[in-house]
Amino acid sequence: MALGVTSAAVAADGAELFKAKACFSCHGADAKTPIMPLYPKLAGQNAQYALNQMLDIKSGKRANGQSAVMKGIVAGVSDDDLKAIAEWLSTL
Repeated sequence: MALGVTSAAVAADGAELFKAKACFSCHGADAKTPIMPLYPKLAGQNAQYALNQMLDIKSGKRANGQSAVMKGIVAGVSDDDLKAIAEWLSTL
């Protein structure tokens, strides 16, 4: 399910945010080569699913697996930025 973000500019923003928020440092620059086998490959993930997971980690609703590592990272990322990242990931 697409989130309704279709412009090339927004997709570019998602790519830039993925870098700026240091997502690449664990999930890989291509979002396909995580640094640890436990970390998920994010490229091609459904945008709504990815966004929901990030929001659930941010709110504390999801507290399993590696979410403790992610909680500190997504805490400083706005919901709109998470949405842009999720939409970009879905295009890979």
